[in-house]
Amino acid sequence: MPRHLRTVPILRSFDEAKAREFYLDWLGFTVDWSHRFEPDTPLYMQVSRDGIVFHISEHHGDGSPGAHVRVEIEGVRELHAELIAKRYKNNRPGLEHPEWGGIEFTVIDPVNNRITFAEADPT
Repeated sequence: MPRHLRTVPILRSFDEAKAREFYLDWLGFTVDWSHRFEPDTPLYMQVSRDGIVFHISEHHGDGSPGAHVRVEIEGVRELHAELIAKRYKNNRPGLEHPEWGGIEFTVIDPVNNRITFAEADPT
């Protein structure tokens, strides 16, 4: 029987500097590795933080702008407070309490990909 190891979303990007500002400087991810077939060709990189892994790609066929990824974590309030304290000029997400319970907030990257960080209500 196959065993799931992890799911890694591939998020489209158009501008390396803006992607790095958003994912590294603001969200606090680190670059695990990056790849280009040749200099001046599209970037493909893996970023991660606290077990969350994304692939960020400038390649045409790797996803469409405007994707939405939901990331279930513990510590939504703490992560939200950390991000708000950085005063990132392009995002000021608010905490939300959806009808189905829990607490969450959504950030929007430079090409309109949305990442929702969500935490379930305590059981």
